[in-house]
Amino acid sequence: MDLAFLIVIAFGLAPLAAWLGGRSSALVALVPLALALCFLAIVPPVASGAAVSTAYSWIPSLGVAAAFRADGLSLLFALLITGIGTAVFLYASLYLKKYPRLPRFYAVLTLFMAAMLGAVLADDLLLLVVFWELTSLTSFLLIGFSPEQAMSRRAAQQGLLVTVGGGLAMLAGVILLGQITGSYSLSGLIARKDEVAAHALAPTIICLLAAGAFAKSAQSPLHPWLANAMVAPTPVSAFLHSATMVKLGVYLLARLSPVFEGHATWVLLLTGFGGLTMLVGAVLALRESDLKRVLAYSTIISLGTLVLMIGIPGELSAMAIVTFLVVHALYKACLFLVAGIIDQQTGTRDSSALGGLRQAMPLTALAALAGSLSMAGLPPFIGFAAKELVYETGLAASASGLVVGIALLANIAMVVVACILSLRCFAGPRVETPKTPHDPGLAMLAGPLVLAALGLVFGLAPWLVSDALILPAAAAIAGRPIDYTLSLWHGFTPMLLLSVVTLALGIAVFRNGTGIRLRLAMVEAIPRWGPDRAYDRLIQGLQQLAAWQTRMIQSGSLRTYTGYTVAVAALAGLSALISQGGMAWPDFAASRQPELVIAALLAASTFAVLRARNFVAGIAAAGLVGFAVALLFLFQGAPDLAFTQFSVEALSIVILLAIIGRLPFRDSDYRRRGERLRDGAIALAAGIMATLVMLSVLAQPFDARISDFFRAESLPQAHGRNLVNVIIVDFRALDTLGEITVLGLAAIAAAAVIAGLRRATAGDAR
Repeated sequence: MDLAFLIVIAFGLAPLAAWLGGRSSALVALVPLALALCFLAIVPPVASGAAVSTAYSWIPSLGVAAAFRADGLSLLFALLITGIGTAVFLYASLYLKKYPRLPRFYAVLTLFMAAMLGAVLADDLLLLVVFWELTSLTSFLLIGFSPEQAMSRRAAQQGLLVTVGGGLAMLAGVILLGQITGSYSLSGLIARKDEVAAHALAPTIICLLAAGAFAKSAQSPLHPWLANAMVAPTPVSAFLHSATMVKLGVYLLARLSPVFEGHATWVLLLTGFGGLTMLVGAVLALRESDLKRVLAYSTIISLGTLVLMIGIPGELSAMAIVTFLVVHALYKACLFLVAGIIDQQTGTRDSSALGGLRQAMPLTALAALAGSLSMAGLPPFIGFAAKELVYETGLAASASGLVVGIALLANIAMVVVACILSLRCFAGPRVETPKTPHDPGLAMLAGPLVLAALGLVFGLAPWLVSDALILPAAAAIAGRPIDYTLSLWHGFTPMLLLSVVTLALGIAVFRNGTGIRLRLAMVEAIPRWGPDRAYDRLIQGLQQLAAWQTRMIQSGSLRTYTGYTVAVAALAGLSALISQGGMAWPDFAASRQPELVIAALLAASTFAVLRARNFVAGIAAAGLVGFAVALLFLFQGAPDLAFTQFSVEALSIVILLAIIGRLPFRDSDYRRRGERLRDGAIALAAGIMATLVMLSVLAQPFDARISDFFRAESLPQAHGRNLVNVIIVDFRALDTLGEITVLGLAAIAAAAVIAGLRRATAGDAR
């Protein structure tokens, strides 16, 4: 299967999705479903250990190719993107039925899905960066789906700035990798992993790549954008959190794990920031009551868990990563869709104002219960196997028990969130809500029910997903084949004991959840000094800096703008000459007396310009400078150029004097002494820079290759003996066309000025 063609088709389906979605047709779900079936077709060869690849030449001079590759890891992501995308598209067809701008929404959502597919299937790092930034752009449009709301605009801007900023750091790391290996091939990079990991730039590259991945996958302290993105419609939130953009950073880290596995910088960064993110997400989840924000912070916990696991080398951690990845995608999409149903049917998503919905919404309650049980890691759901793998990895990796302790606290918070979504909302006595709730239509319920059912089926029969998807993906992360049997029951183990402790403590915290939430909500230091507030201060500081910069630079004075431009150019030129040792002094022994006389005339004319007290005298003196340059051309054997200069100079003086005579300029120069000195210093620096550049050029040996080429090829190629004409008309045809255009525009401007003077004169005569 041609993967490049499949990506092109994914982008090309956007108009069809816009047309179907604009009519709120459930058939819009066929768009991601068709792509999912295409990826299912390549599961057998990938499960057997092969990889499907496609490559086309793109920028061969830079070693960049349009290369795509599907191995176990990329295929798993592609199936999650398109499979959960099918549920989200179907759900949105009913959930968003009354929303405005639906065609645009479905078009952008399809482009977002296609960009994600391109990113996870790209086998070229620069191509991956292109799709990476496309996901940032399309997510900006999705988060800002309601631009009339200030919160929507802020969240979209925050998400774009954070992820694009991280993307720039990642691009720098990718370029350094390309410089080391001479290629941007991802599979080639993995093949040379020992060379890359041992390179002196490896720590810098790891930090740059990690910055991009952390920004994308909302690692603390860059996590606030993900929670604030909850202003987007629920289908966007479900897609964003379960299978797409926030997992892209995890994908990049997992993909590069075979290269940097075991590197001290890699392990320290990923385990440190992953553990911090888990703890921060747990605290923030416990202080929230909004269902979508609670789920958002639980996603941050999960992303921290994945990053922490990637930082731990070994086959066991690879199995934990992939299993947890699948589990999280299933239950998180399910629960987000359930939260959207609750919000739409009850008119609120405040968990403290909900309860007893099981009788009015039995099918929704069933989906919520199944998704919550998987989230809490209870058997027989596959979430139980994932949680035990995380604990087993932590026990094997950390003798101090630090990793296990962090995982325990994070999983307790996950149990609390699961209880909020199931027990608090659906159990207990009925709480009155703004709207009378009931189960929605099949289009909205099908997705959460199927996703919840898959969590149960994969738990009861883990080999259905393990052999075909989990083991090949884990092998891609570990960089070698893995022999592991995924199952729910491993006997009475320390992991089972930790699971029991997690459940017991989670229920205990939930039973006291209101008090804990209120106490955490009263901690003013969290919103006041947290990273979200720091982001606001940063944006405010940037705005103040921009205002100050505008006041200083945008003065409205053409003289000031010209002065800044000339000063920067002069300083840049002088700095380059001095720092690079480019200054040289030519030999003036061959200089002739007429040239020295002309040089003296140029100096005198320049001094006259500086001493001129009015515009008329200044224009005349400037004309003398031009005439002196024309004389220099004449003595240097370029009569055609000299006569052209004479003509242009004479015409310029006449036109400028005619303009000055009609404009209300004051004769005296109104600049203060300090301004004169400043302008003189700028002019002097520019003159010195230009002089030194010209002297350095003249000091170099004359290279006659170009002139020899013109002499040799003038007749055979251009069929002309007049070398100057041939160069102008044939070899420099476009340059000549540009010069003719400039002269034509100058003539038109002169004609307009003369015509205006005539009309003004005629008006005065009347």
